[in-house]
Amino acid sequence: MATVTSTQSRVVSPGIVERLQRGELTSRQVEQFHEFLQEVDHDLLHHRIVVDNAYTRWFQEGLATDDELRHFVRQFSVFSNQFLVAALLRVINAPSLQQARSAKEILMNELGVIYRPHTQEAGASARLSEEAKDRVGDPELVSTEGTVDGGTFRFRAAHFEWLLAVAENLGLTFDDIGRREHGRPSTLHFCDELRRLYGSEDARVAEGASFAVENWAAAGFWQELEDGLMKIKQGRHPHLRLAFFTWHNRVEAQHAGHTMEELEAVYFDPRFDRDKFFRGGHEVLDAIATFWDGLERDRRGVQGR
Repeated sequence: MATVTSTQSRVVSPGIVERLQRGELTSRQVEQFHEFLQEVDHDLLHHRIVVDNAYTRWFQEGLATDDELRHFVRQFSVFSNQFLVAALLRVINAPSLQQARSAKEILMNELGVIYRPHTQEAGASARLSEEAKDRVGDPELVSTEGTVDGGTFRFRAAHFEWLLAVAENLGLTFDDIGRREHGRPSTLHFCDELRRLYGSEDARVAEGASFAVENWAAAGFWQELEDGLMKIKQGRHPHLRLAFFTWHNRVEAQHAGHTMEELEAVYFDPRFDRDKFFRGGHEVLDAIATFWDGLERDRRGVQGR
């Protein structure tokens, strides 16, 4: 069972209290926000793929065979690589400069721009040797927070290259992963829905999809994958490189603390559309469920998948 970050844990943030005290928000607006949080908690944060993912629950036991591992990595690589398209659309369709920049942080980091800690001077990495620069692209060393503004680009820091390192340990090559031709119908449906919803031209739909994706990612499935892979590494694949999964597990745990702040900013925007927000969230979570359900059916050998 995944750990759900309930909205009830932060019903009133310090930011809302300050805005209420300054008269920027009324008591009724805050009450309505509380009601909205309850609906978010019930409808999105407790979607069945967030709280009970059958595939990752099984995977956590470390029982996957090498064939099952290769199938998982291939399908995950398709989603991971095709996510770049949705992330670019989110940049293009952002409703404000600040939201465009936030989307670029995600996209450019995926492509290999390393987060520069906010306390580090921009360009400081230029003083490193070429060998040291290349080494900082290792996900075991890369920071999980900061900004891509002034960060260093390294080919080795691209998330797809991290995943390729996992694949190569299992006998897969660059030609075997990442492209649509390698995707099962359930995987491709998820990729297409990410483009349609997360990258939507309608910012209100995209906001709901983005919030749902962030909470899904922070709800524990990365930990379940890491647990299973560590058991496999310790049991039979001592050279398996898992930093792609351990890095994402660390970064998503940090993101969980920011989702409520983002939700507050979205909700109190005058252009906010409650129905579109929930539509984007519901539909992208259903697509996520299709992806994981497809993997679960594949491992069970169920027909008609």
